Amino acid sequence: MFTVERAAGRGVPSFCRKNCPWLSHECGGRELNLWPGGSAQCVGRVGGAFVVIIGRSDKMNGQWMGEYTGSSSGKIIVNIDEREMYYEGAAILLEDDKALPNAIAFFKTPNKNNAFKFRTDHISVVDAAGRILTWESVRGQFPGTAGFSKYADVEASWDAGFLKFSWTAELGTNGTSVLPRGNGHLESELTPLSLDWDAYKKHVSTLQHRRYLFRGQNGRWRLRTSYHRSGRAHLHRFLAEDIPALHKHLSAKTRHLFNLEVPDQNGAFFNLVQHHGYPTPLLDWTYSPYVAAFFAYRGFTNEMAASAGPDEGVRIHIFDQQQWKADWPQSLTLALPGPHVSIGEFIAIENERMIPQQGVSTVTNIDDIETYIRSKKTGGKEYLIAFDLRKQERRQVVRELSYMGITAGSLFPGLDGSCEELRELNFEV
Repeated sequence: MFTVERAAGRGVPSFCRKNCPWLSHECGGRELNLWPGGSAQCVGRVGGAFVVIIGRSDKMNGQWMGEYTGSSSGKIIVNIDEREMYYEGAAILLEDDKALPNAIAFFKTPNKNNAFKFRTDHISVVDAAGRILTWESVRGQFPGTAGFSKYADVEASWDAGFLKFSWTAELGTNGTSVLPRGNGHLESELTPLSLDWDAYKKHVSTLQHRRYLFRGQNGRWRLRTSYHRSGRAHLHRFLAEDIPALHKHLSAKTRHLFNLEVPDQNGAFFNLVQHHGYPTPLLDWTYSPYVAAFFAYRGFTNEMAASAGPDEGVRIHIFDQQQWKADWPQSLTLALPGPHVSIGEFIAIENERMIPQQGVSTVTNIDDIETYIRSKKTGGKEYLIAFDLRKQERRQVVRELSYMGITAGSLFPGLDGSCEELRELNFEV
């Protein structure tokens, strides 16, 4: 028997239920790799049951979200990156009282201990568009506010489940917050519809053309960008350090010199580096349910598929992007203060893959995209659903997709795609 100790989430991952080899003896604290960005630490038998702590509980980096109270109250989002000797991040305070300005505080911890004290680097006003402003420039918009602190002294601690903050700012205001560890690394909580390949084809043929986006995955993990799966969350650092460095290095290798001040070119640049393996806060989707199926079945072999159990599947997410855009504000600004998931269709500059893949991206500052989208469900609107297709059907699916012209060679123009396609043809039996 297993129990699970974690701050949030329910149940034992199916991976553990089906694959744990230690059901009959003490495991001694082994770490299991469950799905991209997720792990579990089995700490052995406690009171007759094995106890599994799920998630990367040994580090503080990532995204923490919740509420704060004190001199004022509101929502708080803390985005933290791990550095070699310390943690670095930004805390965004979204005031309940709209007569008060929202704030962003940048900080570095003195070390990587589980408890520490520090003074923030600086605190600034942040507006709804994500612009970081001085108090002097916006003072007139908040006539009831006497002043704005430039720093705060902070005490903090963290463990497997929670990040705890308390602070006193320069002008004497104070606050406290207890934030639960996010669930982005856990298995999806969507209830999928299990279909065979023929039923899937029949279903997607009934859908309104280009209303929906599709995304294929090998497993049942939650929707997360490659940036957040890497353990990073501090988008202001990403924009200030990663993007200039990428632009500098890649400008010598691309025919086009990207002007990142132009939104279309900026989005195209992000898409380009994403498609060539650099983690970004973009998540790839496609307008084609069949391209999504290709990616769902890519990455494992026919032999592996044949040995899969009858209940093992690949996952295809279907996102009602038309309804989402109609109901929720869209912005291609990455570092907005509040959480958002926005849909971007960028031009394909130096990116031969985007057109054949019928590619679309979601732009987000959220780690756990699935939970955020589900939290917006109102009035019976279902923005996001999932289909699970049987892994055992891989051979038939890949063969039929090739008849449609959907192969690695067509989706990845160039030597790599051609070699992958021929490997599938000549080495898969």
